[in-house]
Amino acid sequence: MSDSLDRSTNVNLLKEPVLRKLCEVLDKTNKGWRKLGEIVDKRFRLSVDEMEMCSLKVLELQGSPSRMLLRLMGERGCTVGHLLDYLQTMGNSEATQCLKPPGLQIVIQPQSVSVISGHNLRLSCYAVGESPVQYQWFRTKEEVPNSFSPDLVISPVRLKDAGFYICRVNCGEAFEFSQWAQVDVLDVAMSYGQSYLSLEGRLKLVVQPQAQRVLVGDTLHLECGAVGKPIPRYQWNRNGVPLPNASKRKLTIPYVMQDHHGKYRCEISSNSERIWTNEVDVVIGPRISVQFSEAMECSEDDFYTLGAGANEFLLNSVPEQLHATDKVALLIGNLSYKNHPQLKAPMVDVYDLTNLLRQLNFKVVSLLDLTESEMRNAVDEFLLLLHKGVYGLLYYAGHGYENYGNSFMVPVDAPNPYHSANCLCVQSILKLMQEKQTGLNVFLLDMCRKRNIHDDSTPNVVLRVTANIVFGYATCQDAEAFELSSSGFTNGVFVKFLKKRLLDDEKITVVLDRVAEDMGQFDATKGKQALEIRSSLSERRALTDPILPGDNADIALAHNHRWAKAHELQESMCLDFDCGAQIKLGFAAEFSNVLVIYTHIVKKPDDMSLCQAHVTDFSQDLDVDPKEMNRETPEETGIYLLSHSLPQHCLYTRLSSLQKLREELVFTVCLQGTFTAMDDDPVHWTTSVNIGKPLIARLDLHRAMRRNSCLQTCLMPHSPSHSPCHSPCHSPRAERHHRLHHGQQQAQDYGRLSPHCLSPYVNEPPQGAAGGCRDSVCDYFSQSHYEPYDDSAAGPAGSPGRPSIPIETTDDINELQTVFINSLQLQRP
Repeated sequence: MSDSLDRSTNVNLLKEPVLRKLCEVLDKTNKGWRKLGEIVDKRFRLSVDEMEMCSLKVLELQGSPSRMLLRLMGERGCTVGHLLDYLQTMGNSEATQCLKPPGLQIVIQPQSVSVISGHNLRLSCYAVGESPVQYQWFRTKEEVPNSFSPDLVISPVRLKDAGFYICRVNCGEAFEFSQWAQVDVLDVAMSYGQSYLSLEGRLKLVVQPQAQRVLVGDTLHLECGAVGKPIPRYQWNRNGVPLPNASKRKLTIPYVMQDHHGKYRCEISSNSERIWTNEVDVVIGPRISVQFSEAMECSEDDFYTLGAGANEFLLNSVPEQLHATDKVALLIGNLSYKNHPQLKAPMVDVYDLTNLLRQLNFKVVSLLDLTESEMRNAVDEFLLLLHKGVYGLLYYAGHGYENYGNSFMVPVDAPNPYHSANCLCVQSILKLMQEKQTGLNVFLLDMCRKRNIHDDSTPNVVLRVTANIVFGYATCQDAEAFELSSSGFTNGVFVKFLKKRLLDDEKITVVLDRVAEDMGQFDATKGKQALEIRSSLSERRALTDPILPGDNADIALAHNHRWAKAHELQESMCLDFDCGAQIKLGFAAEFSNVLVIYTHIVKKPDDMSLCQAHVTDFSQDLDVDPKEMNRETPEETGIYLLSHSLPQHCLYTRLSSLQKLREELVFTVCLQGTFTAMDDDPVHWTTSVNIGKPLIARLDLHRAMRRNSCLQTCLMPHSPSHSPCHSPCHSPRAERHHRLHHGQQQAQDYGRLSPHCLSPYVNEPPQGAAGGCRDSVCDYFSQSHYEPYDDSAAGPAGSPGRPSIPIETTDDINELQTVFINSLQLQRP
């Protein structure tokens, strides 16, 4: 190390540029000065009063808590060596880098990996220095023989090679250690593993768990395995609920009880990839003790046959559990309204519910800020994922209202004032979900339920009587739903309490009852907002119920493919420029229609004094603000929810509203470099990148409202198809379709419910903004107040009337036949 950064140097003798940079890092990060003050040795530890004195430095102009902390630690004798050890223990690599010698830097760290026995293993560590760099690999504490290159290659790798590896890099007298890399080696038969010879780092499942039948008191062993880079993470689930402390490849329960029976499977993830193992049955039977009242003669085989037969009978007599053939959720959060008050909470609420529902094995589509046509097309796609026995869940957060027992969701482009022709009717969506013969229909509506005085239409939605409907309304009828108004991002009131209960293995109505009780104890909304539950659920159906595919596996497979199509994430890529520089592009999904791009310079030429890269030239469909692109922290570009999981030392760009993308996403990566030999005049390079249509953009939700099932939800007096502003649907053909489809249904459907009898319904509150809810009740009282979501009060508006033109004839026989068949399908009891 150079003199200024010698490990024995007191931290108070650090040069000002180094100290300033270090304090900037420690002041802004979560693993910052306060964490440092907590983990230091007793000889350097500060008192509570001294820590408070450090924290008060933020009130001073250019004050720094970190600078005060380091000064006090230096007065106690803390050296650079001590500080480096503490920072490495904290895992704050950015702060550690501030104290490292400029002559040696590790630019590529080895990554943990899982491989199959008999394949090749490669670990890589690259460093740059002022003089030639030397490498030495270690397995735990032992040197790996003949491992003096940046790449450690073991071919073929064996089970004994599994373990933890690290690389020491030397440059003159300076040295650095890489981060640890775990190597997991799976023993898979060659006949099974041959299809995985070319992995390219992608996550692949190679070991499936097997069904088990054991007795009470036995040890349960389940094992699965996947290969990929970085090393996969595991989470075992029983009956759709994550098991605590079950995050290893092998699940072992030493002494099983009857409660351990159920369906087990494991979620395996790596970076943005996520796969599931097969679901297997674990049956637990009681032990049978056979007693004889009198002496009798029997062989040893007869004795064991008697006991085994009794146990087998009990093992096969476990009652069948309710299940879903699949689970699908559509989450919509509208916050950036064009003609109405802006909201904040929906973004955080949708994000939190997305993560929770994924833990319950739901296929989740999460969307922000949709126009009317985009909302209708999104509902269409949601309906396409439903079939017999599926659990369907719709969550909406945003502006809304309720008229005559029907709830309406307001798109972000709704006019002021709006009426039913501009909104989506929730009960109409329920009607179409019923036609899919779903196993459970759950609606969580986080919106106001005040009456819209500008809408005097009376929707005529005819519903079937089914015992599988649950409505969770964030507030009571003719009342407002509230979100917290604060300087940061937090959950709305409803989701603040819902997310604490959503994973409970209870009937869904029981879960909502408990949420209602929790909300009732929240002083800030007492007398203003109360959860209302309406349900026709007759069975003990829960969101935690396991998934068992139905008889038609082909339909389920097609639906899975359609969902996966809208959630395929572009793999990271490396771009090589002619100058010798290399840039890495990474991608992450914040929502189904929000993409994050981050750039990182992996390698630059030795003679290049400065190297910078940024992305630009995005499609005008996305309306990206150049001021919020290529920022040094995720928060600067609006990425509040993913910031903790993104890599550091990158430039970040957030692309929202991907549903508006009409063409493939093409953008430009620009590289700017300066060379000492060229008097520091900048040189520019550019390259074009095409990543296709990412995420939800593949479904083309931007298109005009389609003449399909979702549009039929509003073919009634309040329908947008009868409003002049919806010209794509305003045609004699569409009206002819309505008269045949809707008129026959009224004549034959005897299961109609009047508006005041819609007991199956539960409206959900709107979801919140970014950041998650971590505040106590006191924080809410001291820092926030409540504002209603409702903004329906505006100028007068007319209501479209029922069409009066007769049905026209057509030469399109196929269309007429389709309309007729659709009308018959609606008459099924």
